[in-house]
Amino acid sequence: MSFPVPHTDASNSTIDLNAQLLINPHSSFLFHMKGDSMEGIGIYEGDTLILDRSIRPRHNHVVLAVLDGENMVRRLYKQGQTIGLMPENEKFRPIKLAEGMELQIFGVVTARIRNFSY
Repeated sequence: MSFPVPHTDASNSTIDLNAQLLINPHSSFLFHMKGDSMEGIGIYEGDTLILDRSIRPRHNHVVLAVLDGENMVRRLYKQGQTIGLMPENEKFRPIKLAEGMELQIFGVVTARIRNFSY
């Protein structure tokens, strides 16, 4: 998807939103953020997150995780055999995976879109 850029003199200048927002059309999807667990890094309730399933989740990536059936956006912690999910808000506690817990990572956050409604 691209749109003309009105402030330029070149009539065919465009901005490619897929490139600007790091959207991989084959593996990206949108997720509507709920909650305030990631406010410390500027992700707020109501934001739209762009996630990419093709990126291998690594330590410190912000991910969409499903832990025991509950969706959550958190920073992935992976050091040795220790895996955890870290919030970016002091009101929430870090989660350390324990035996019997089921974790699935659905994608890595690549961008955030904030809707400014007036």
